[in-house]
Amino acid sequence: LKSLEIEEKINKIRWLKRKNPAHFLLSTNDKTVKLWKVSERDKRVEGYNLKEESGQLRDPSTITALRVPVIKPMELMVEASPRRIFANAHTYHINSISVNSDQETYLSADDLRINLWHLEITDQSFNIVDIKPANMEELTEVITAAEFHPTECSVFVYSSSKGTVRLCDMRASALCDKHSKLFEEPEDPTNRSFFSEIISSISDVKFSHNGRYLISRDYLSVKVWDLHMDTKPVETYPVHEYLRSKLCSLYENDC
Repeated sequence: LKSLEIEEKINKIRWLKRKNPAHFLLSTNDKTVKLWKVSERDKRVEGYNLKEESGQLRDPSTITALRVPVIKPMELMVEASPRRIFANAHTYHINSISVNSDQETYLSADDLRINLWHLEITDQSFNIVDIKPANMEELTEVITAAEFHPTECSVFVYSSSKGTVRLCDMRASALCDKHSKLFEEPEDPTNRSFFSEIISSISDVKFSHNGRYLISRDYLSVKVWDLHMDTKPVETYPVHEYLRSKLCSLYENDC
């Protein structure tokens, strides 16, 4: 068996809310999620009783007097250290991570599955979405992005390569294979072409800060959806419209 080397890259970064002077963030490559602590130091302590300035422990029998440690200024130093590693839960490449509003859990998504993690537990996750068919030849779409609602901790959305966005509620079912709402714009048959399915694939999806709206990005547009209206977007903004006439050459050049 040959083990494929995991490329050294970061696919996503998500910041956690601050609870102390340090910053905490989640990062992910194709297979592994890490929790990092990022902190600053501009002071150092000198005059320890039980250890030297180098950090080496002192022999207690040689201590003849007690010292009062003092805090002295030093050049600002930024330290980043991994605190937890969440691994071995994804067969396919991770494309999304999203921190829950409860600040205790987060989700990670790959092409076919979405897992729910607790920030304190590294060796166990709960599968909440699984779209892998029994026969992989019947696979028609993949998950492209996933995001938690900014205030409702049980609600999340995920987008697909078919141009759909599904809203799920974990209160309805532990395994959210059945969505609560489906956001999909009906395709105009007169505009259908060979590239229709390719350019409709959604690359990312985000909630507005108040949680009322969704923003989805496909190849040639950004769409704004109202959570109360899943039949069509309330706004559509064309992006890179000049590429529409160049789709054939882009496809042939694998762009």
